Amino acid sequence: MLKFDKQKLVENMQGALELRAEINNFIDQIDKRGYSNVCWLGIGGTYASAMQANVHMQEKSAIDQFYENAAIYLTTGNKRITKDSLVVISSVSGNTEEVVEAVRKAKDAGATVLGFIDNKKAELAGMVDCVISYPTDEQLKFFMVGDRLMYLNGEFPEYDEFYKQMDEHFAKDIADVEEKSDQFAAEFAEKHHDDDIHYFVGAGNQWGATYSYAMCYWEEQHWLKTRAIEAPEFFHGMFEIVTRDTPVTVYVGEDSQRSLSERVANFLPQICGNYTIIDTKDYDLPGFDDKFRGTLSPFVFHAINNRIDAHIEHINRHPMDIRRYYRQLKY
Repeated sequence: MLKFDKQKLVENMQGALELRAEINNFIDQIDKRGYSNVCWLGIGGTYASAMQANVHMQEKSAIDQFYENAAIYLTTGNKRITKDSLVVISSVSGNTEEVVEAVRKAKDAGATVLGFIDNKKAELAGMVDCVISYPTDEQLKFFMVGDRLMYLNGEFPEYDEFYKQMDEHFAKDIADVEEKSDQFAAEFAEKHHDDDIHYFVGAGNQWGATYSYAMCYWEEQHWLKTRAIEAPEFFHGMFEIVTRDTPVTVYVGEDSQRSLSERVANFLPQICGNYTIIDTKDYDLPGFDDKFRGTLSPFVFHAINNRIDAHIEHINRHPMDIRRYYRQLKY
C-alpha cells in the first residue's frame, strides 16, 4: 500500500491517547478552580477541528462553549472571552500569525489557554498556560478535552467505559479501516483525481472535517477545486447546479445528524450519475459498542480520506507538501 505503515500508524494513535493523563490533570485543575465558558480557537484546519469539538459537545452538554476563528477574533473581538474563559488551541508550527496574535489578545483578556503545539520552542508555546506537544491526531486531542469537561460536569457517565475501549481498540480498529478502504480509495482517486470541481457534503460531527478536507487537502495540498456543503443546506441552493456528471461525495456518519446526510444521499440518484456515498456503517469497529460508533465516525472518515490522498498524490505526481503561496509570499 502507498504511504502506509500500519505499525507506525497504530503507534501514533496510541501515543495521542496516552496524552489523556496530561490533559485530564490540567482540565481537572480548571474545573476545580472554575470557569465560565470554553472557546475552541483556530484558523484553517484548526478552525475545522474547533467546529468538530463544538458539535461533539453541544448536544450532550450544558457547558457554555463555542468556536472562534482567530482572524475574526482579532478584527471583531469577542466579549465572551474573559478572565474566566478556557481557550483551547492547536498549532503545528507554533508561529501561525493569526493564532499567535489571537492568543495574545485572549491572554490580555485574562483567559486561560491550553495549547496543543508541536514545536515546543515556538513563541506560542511560551504564551499559553499549558502546552502539550504531540505531532498527530488533533481531533482526538480536542475530543479528549471535551470529554473530560463533560465527565466532570456530570454529563458523560460512560466516560470510563468509552475510554477503556479507546485505549484497548481505537488505534488498531482505525488502522484496519484505513487498510480495508485502500481499494475503494484507489478507485475513487482514479475517477476523480482531475475533476474540474468536486463537491463534498457532510453534517454533524463530520461537518468540520468535510470543510477541512475540501479546503486544506484538496485545494491546498492537491490543488483541486472543491466546495464543502453542509447537508442541511444542500437543498437551499447548491443542488440546483448538480447535473448528471457533477462529482458529489456525501459523508454519512452515525451521529445524531445522520439523517441529514442520508436525505442528500437518497436524493442524488434522481439527478446525478457521478455521486459517491461514504458510509461509516460499511466499516467494522469490533472493539466498540454500537452506542459509541457515532462519536468515532470522524475518525473512520479520516482514515478513508488518508487513503484517497495517498492515491491522488501518486496519480497526479504532485507531492502534498508543495505550496504555491502559503508561507511563500506575504499576505
